[in-house]
Amino acid sequence: MSNVLVLVDHTGGKVRKTTAELLTIARRLGEPVAVYIGEGVQDALPALGQYGATKVIALTDPELSQYLVAPKAEALQQVAAKIEPSAILISSNAEGKEIAARLAVKLDSGLITDAVDVQAGDSGPVTTQSVFAGNYSVQAKVTHGTPIITVKPNAATPEAAETSPEVEEFDVTISDAAKTARITESKPREATGRPELTEAAIIVSGGRGTGGDFAPIEAFADSLGAAVGASRAAVDSGWYPHAYQVGQTGKTVSPQLYIAAGISGAIQHRAGMQTSKTIIAINKDEEAPIFELVDFGVVGDLHKVLPATTTEVNNRKS
Repeated sequence: MSNVLVLVDHTGGKVRKTTAELLTIARRLGEPVAVYIGEGVQDALPALGQYGATKVIALTDPELSQYLVAPKAEALQQVAAKIEPSAILISSNAEGKEIAARLAVKLDSGLITDAVDVQAGDSGPVTTQSVFAGNYSVQAKVTHGTPIITVKPNAATPEAAETSPEVEEFDVTISDAAKTARITESKPREATGRPELTEAAIIVSGGRGTGGDFAPIEAFADSLGAAVGASRAAVDSGWYPHAYQVGQTGKTVSPQLYIAAGISGAIQHRAGMQTSKTIIAINKDEEAPIFELVDFGVVGDLHKVLPATTTEVNNRKS
């Protein structure tokens, strides 16, 4: 069976849920081989083995973490030259897509980004993408070189398949040309205790209708164990950080449940959440465009609806 490379998305050895999803998809296509960049590979082994990685290639050269993405793309090129995979899967985040693009050039291969599904086909992986602001779904496949595919979070449900992967240390050579943008300082984002926005199963987002008061949004999200999002209008008004913006110029999400409170439903926002499995909207304006998209709608003031709903959820949990 052919090997499928999976670039591990992690933070200091803690493997993100997106990697479990990629490994699950990789098992449909062949034997998953995880590529781990950085320190902490031993800490990551249990999670990688839980979801079926047959081998873990460890790239521990510190220069891979000292510079921006160019060295990582070179390293993956060298791994691919040795492994000769049938496909390469990468998380569809900002860094992942840049690595994938550079790698595609280096391997002279086709690239598909933002896949929401990947299945085995007769002549290689077949992907599904949501296009034109989520109004259409298309299927595509790479016809030249090694298929390189970035996959959106929540594209697959992680399925366990216990293995005991061996770790192989792999030495790479990084060219001087790739060492052009050194990272001089970095610090983790302050923890909120909530799930990462792009990985969350439930998201509660607020917009202009909050009037700048996100307390009801946050309280309801916490009652559900959900992430908090915001529309562009809320972010542009300075009510919530840009890191939490959902939309065409923010983050694209696809949770199991998306709750839009006080959001009109402009196309810019819809492009970022339209592939959510179930959508609920709360808005005082019964003519708001968001109601054309939702599975369930509540016409009402979010400042009254959300606190009452939060109380009911907490009562049922106790």
